[in-house]
Amino acid sequence: MTVTRNNSRLPCGSRELDLSRTHVMGILNITPDSFSDGGRYNQRDAALRHVEQMLAAGATLIDVGGESTRPGAALVSVQEEVDRVVPMVEAINARFDTVISIDTSTPEVMRGAAAVGAGLINDIRALLRPGALQAAVDTGLAVCLMHMQGDPQTMQQAPVYDSVLEEVNSFLELRVQACLDAGIERQRLVLDPGFGFGKSLQHNLELFAAMRRVRPLDLPLLVGVSRKSMIGQALERPVDQRLSGGLALATLAVARGARIIRVHDVAETVDAVRMTEAVLAAE
Repeated sequence: MTVTRNNSRLPCGSRELDLSRTHVMGILNITPDSFSDGGRYNQRDAALRHVEQMLAAGATLIDVGGESTRPGAALVSVQEEVDRVVPMVEAINARFDTVISIDTSTPEVMRGAAAVGAGLINDIRALLRPGALQAAVDTGLAVCLMHMQGDPQTMQQAPVYDSVLEEVNSFLELRVQACLDAGIERQRLVLDPGFGFGKSLQHNLELFAAMRRVRPLDLPLLVGVSRKSMIGQALERPVDQRLSGGLALATLAVARGARIIRVHDVAETVDAVRMTEAVLAAE
C-alpha cells in the first residue's frame, strides 16, 4: 500500500517537478573528502561529464554539494563552498535542461546558486544556520528540510532517541511551521527523514519501516540512503559493494511514498524505481 501525499507538483525556480511519479536525484559531490566519491568530480570537465551520464541514465535532478557531510567531516569556509558550488551550478544550467539542487546549509551559497539557475535547496540542517531561512525565502526556491541529531562532526557518537519517528516528526513539523511563518509556501517544501544523520542502524531501520508515518503527511519525501553505512552494517559490505542493498531500499522507499530518491548509481536505481512503479500501478 502506498501513501498519497497531496503535493503533485514542486516548483523549482524556472522548472517544475511532476510528483505524480518518483524522481531519481543524481549526486554530484565536488568535494575532496565525501565518503563514497570524494575527489572524483571536483574538476569541472569530469563533473560535467558525470552530470551528462546521470541525465542520460534517467536522473531528473542533479544535487550539487561542495561540503562533505559524512560523519566526522571537516567544515569548509563560506568562500570555499561558494567557489565550488556556484560556478558548477552555472555551468550545469548553461548546458543541461534539468532541476539543479544544491546540497548546502550556507546562505551565501543559496543566494549565489539561485542567481545562476539552482531550483532546490537541499539543506541537511533544515535552514537552522543563521541567515539560511531568510536566504531561502528571498530565493523563492523549493526547500528540502532534513532531520539530523547533532552535527556531522559528532552525530554518530552514540545517538539516542526515546522514539526516533516521533522525534523526527516533531522536528520536521516545527521546521515546516518556521518556513510557513517566514513566508515559504507549503507547495515548495519537501521532507527528508535524514537516514544516517545522527542515527544508529536500529534507528535507521525503525524509521525506514515507519516512513509512511513521517509528518507532515501531506508533504513529499526525499530519501537518501545510497551507499550509506546502514547498508554496510546490515549486510557487512564496504562502500563499493552496497549497490544491491541500496536498490532494495530504493524500491521499499517508493512503495512507502517517497517521491525523490537521492543516489550515486543512477541507471540501476532508475530501473528499480520504474519496475516498482509498474507493479504498484497494477495494484
